[in-house]
Amino acid sequence: MNDTFLRACRGERVEYTPVWLMRQAGRYLPQYQAVRANIDFLTLCKTPQLAAEVTLQPVEILGVDAAILFSDILIPVEAMGMSLEFSEREGPVLGEPVRNKSAVDRLIIPDAEDDMPFVIEAIKILREKLKNKVPLIGFSGAPFTLATYMIEGGSSKNFIHTKKMMFQNNRLFNYLMEKLTLTIISYLSAQIKAGAQAVQIFDTWAGVLTPLDYKTSVLPHVKKVISELKKEGVPLIYFVNDCSGILKEIKKSGADVIGIDWKIDMADAIKQLGKKVVVQGNLDPCALFLPREEIEDRVKDILWKGETANGHIFNLGHGILPETPVENAIALVEAVHKYGSKD
Repeated sequence: MNDTFLRACRGERVEYTPVWLMRQAGRYLPQYQAVRANIDFLTLCKTPQLAAEVTLQPVEILGVDAAILFSDILIPVEAMGMSLEFSEREGPVLGEPVRNKSAVDRLIIPDAEDDMPFVIEAIKILREKLKNKVPLIGFSGAPFTLATYMIEGGSSKNFIHTKKMMFQNNRLFNYLMEKLTLTIISYLSAQIKAGAQAVQIFDTWAGVLTPLDYKTSVLPHVKKVISELKKEGVPLIYFVNDCSGILKEIKKSGADVIGIDWKIDMADAIKQLGKKVVVQGNLDPCALFLPREEIEDRVKDILWKGETANGHIFNLGHGILPETPVENAIALVEAVHKYGSKD
């Protein structure tokens, strides 16, 4: 098996910089669209054989150094007791937003094997199919990011309901965050036991917070998740979108790898995090619409800057966009492998 990604996560010497892409299994691939044409998104997530099939597609097509489980960050939220639907226009829609104590009281801490068996089964299928290829990454949303969806009832521009709860009823906010923290620990532990060889924690919306609010209301829960999962012995990646304003706090998370979005220069991010940290990122997803030569220039720049860290995994600064030309994604992976060679 190609374990370059796992060794890079641990800060070990590698022959070349490994690369994978957030949302690499998805709508930009015609092969994914063919599967998706006959099934809705949530059903696809809950059908292990099909979830495994689309997880494998970018491994074969792009030549990436890791597979990431095809699923959605809101799967455990549904298992906690909230209704979940996906709208083509609005994205995720959760019924009856959580905005009072009785709503939090009703939430359960699910058992992954009993309440989300399709996730566990998909991981087992994938490990069997990937054993001679590349490692498998499991994932979950972080406590705060999941809380925003539960409190807002879906996506949001200003997160007013979330911030109002934080500021006006911090005890209730912490009660919800504690339940989410326990859920995520259990969920990711089950993924690891099923065969996930690394896990990524997505904090997509933590960047909307001030450094003070992140430090006081979010970081303690992230640290608890990571400290508990450390016991499982696999690399832990923590990705915060819009991370630049809170990198000094993110550094305290305890994660093995810190994911960097594209809105900060990689050299500046490493300077703030320190050279002992392993970083992941951070090409602007829209850079994949550039001509191939210019994609290569962007890759070389990030690779050069990434060399100052203890380790570097190449990735986008956020998920690959549905309109991305597949040939450009392939060119990106080829460029990372070519210019990221340590020989």
